[in-house]
Amino acid sequence: MNVIKKSFDLGDGRTIEIETGKLAKQADGAVVVKMGDTMLLATVVSTVGAKAGVDFLPLSVDYQEKYAAAGRIPGGFLRREARLSDYEVLISRLVDRALRPMFPEDYHSDTQVMISLISSDKNIMPDCLAGLAASAAIAVSDIPFNGPISEVRVARIDGKFVINPYVTDLERADIEFLVAGTEKDIVMVEGECNEISETEMVEAIEFAHKAIVIQVQAQKELAELVGKTVKREYSHEDSNPELKEQVYAATYDKVYAIAKSNTSKGERGDAFGQVLMDFIATLGEEIDDVTGFLAKKYFHDVQYDAIRNLVLDEGIRLDGRDVRTVRPIWSEVGYLPAAHGSAVFTRGETQSLTTVTLGSKDDEQMIDGAFINGYNKFLLHYNFPGFSTGEVRPNRGAGRREIGHGNLAMRSLKKVLPGLEENPYTIRIVSDILESNGSSSMATVCAGTLALMDAGVKIKAPVSGIAMGLITDEKSGKYAILSDILGDEDHLGDMDFKVTGTEKGIVACQMDLKINGLKWEVLTNALNQAKEARLHILNEMKKTIAAPREDYKAHAPRIVSLSIDKEFIGAVIGPGGKIIQEMQRETGATISIEEVGNKGIVEIFADNKAAIDAAVGRINAIAAKPEIGATYQGKVKSIMPFGAFVEIMPGKDGLLHISEIDWTRLETMDGVFKEGDKVEVKLLDVDKQGKMKLSRKALLPRPPKPEAAAATENKA
Repeated sequence: MNVIKKSFDLGDGRTIEIETGKLAKQADGAVVVKMGDTMLLATVVSTVGAKAGVDFLPLSVDYQEKYAAAGRIPGGFLRREARLSDYEVLISRLVDRALRPMFPEDYHSDTQVMISLISSDKNIMPDCLAGLAASAAIAVSDIPFNGPISEVRVARIDGKFVINPYVTDLERADIEFLVAGTEKDIVMVEGECNEISETEMVEAIEFAHKAIVIQVQAQKELAELVGKTVKREYSHEDSNPELKEQVYAATYDKVYAIAKSNTSKGERGDAFGQVLMDFIATLGEEIDDVTGFLAKKYFHDVQYDAIRNLVLDEGIRLDGRDVRTVRPIWSEVGYLPAAHGSAVFTRGETQSLTTVTLGSKDDEQMIDGAFINGYNKFLLHYNFPGFSTGEVRPNRGAGRREIGHGNLAMRSLKKVLPGLEENPYTIRIVSDILESNGSSSMATVCAGTLALMDAGVKIKAPVSGIAMGLITDEKSGKYAILSDILGDEDHLGDMDFKVTGTEKGIVACQMDLKINGLKWEVLTNALNQAKEARLHILNEMKKTIAAPREDYKAHAPRIVSLSIDKEFIGAVIGPGGKIIQEMQRETGATISIEEVGNKGIVEIFADNKAAIDAAVGRINAIAAKPEIGATYQGKVKSIMPFGAFVEIMPGKDGLLHISEIDWTRLETMDGVFKEGDKVEVKLLDVDKQGKMKLSRKALLPRPPKPEAAAATENKA
């Protein structure tokens, strides 16, 4: 084996090591990245040659966590790793978005990148190392690549920026971004924060980029040690310069005019299609497949250039707007009468119908991952059916796109949810996209905010989101930042930048760049323009509903959360769950209890107040501590010659001595009480053994002394 290693310091004494030449040597490139006890194996394989008729890069990126890495056995019937979890899909997407722009545009070989977590350190998150591992695997291969790139997590903890912080420290962070980039540029940003300013966001990204530069340099040095600085030769595209010139000459002006005509998405698409068909017809009926393929490719290039030039030269966009205008907005809440909360949010040709459902602790999502496991009380699901874009597409469940878009909206709304004491519910938000032409994930954020307020959830502040675009011309230096981009502007632009926030500041963002050389000045301007658009959308939303409803809907379930001392948890549950099951059966409420610190947190879930009140009363009776001096309605449990034992709380008996029953001296207990009698008593004392001393006579009027009674008679 020719094992080669390269390590570097994160700047605080922690090191990352990259190793190649030991594992997976039949792959085109393979590395192991190690930080602490966390180890990632990344491999890349790319076929030689490309399929005919392919004009894109068939790249697949898969990140998977091996349960053995964390010393765990998978759950489920099969007890083996199965399809990727949502968390693994999200990491795969992050790496894909960073790598894809770095491959040459004319490289079309089937390419597969696989990243596996093979050893896990509980305090080191592996996702921030996945991009580095993938890029390093490509760097030590002969696959053409305009990298390397790297990916880091930047967080602000206790006021200081930290690269790849420990899990235990991340809990205190008010900024958390995953940032990917090359030695010169930023490629991808995604993360969340606590209502920060635009300036703070740029500072975080700049800090992350300094760390990325060090990691990129380490990969270059590793590639030199391996001897893979020269990449393979390839030829994946046919070309026909004469045909390209023909296409431009015949169609450019027509495409430019259509782009400027301010038509709808459907009309515009039909018009572009007709121009292409008319041109192909001029080539004759017997054109070969290659010519037809190239004609369509060059026509796409015409569209790309014409639409971009229209924006840069005249400041006009496909739907007639200028660069700063947001499309018309209308919204409605309470549209679905049976839902706990609902909203319709429409911006231009993008529409989301969103619902909020309130559930109990039993509705929490169980997460069983190799690195992350536990329970989740907040779920957001995003659906993107084919009819939303006028397409026929089978419904095969949520794909990577749906998971990624839903996660961005989830990050945004999670930041404004109330704490556990104010909101004991498990909350599920579902966004169904009914129309789509640009930024349906941001429509989900807006609709989700409206639906939460309609449901009566006391969010800290409304959140809105906006998708920004960028068109640049490197030769002239011109650039245009576009607010509220259309779907076509997303495909034809150089940047897709989504940012969400409240009136106070940013709470989440997602940015993908397709160009090199983005200046910090441009990024700052884009953020400021996004703020302007975001606040405009917030004001439009407030016209529909400005604050959460005072109460939940009448048909929404109710939850009461109680805190009891830890010592009473067993008493509430009972042997084998007997007591809690009996309470649920008799009251109709659902009751859950968990130990948190030195307390037991009890949640009572029911669809009517009477059931909740009954359950609360019974739990309070079990968990309450007897108070000296308090009065209780007791029940006689047993009678002894010296008094009676009275139950003042479930399972708590005290002695009512014969001398404390009445002010009149009793010689015997015969006929005084019978078992089951109700008697009001006062708790006089509790001794060191916990025995309670009760009194009935303390609650009765004291009779006058004999001397006082005689004096009263004489006066009379």
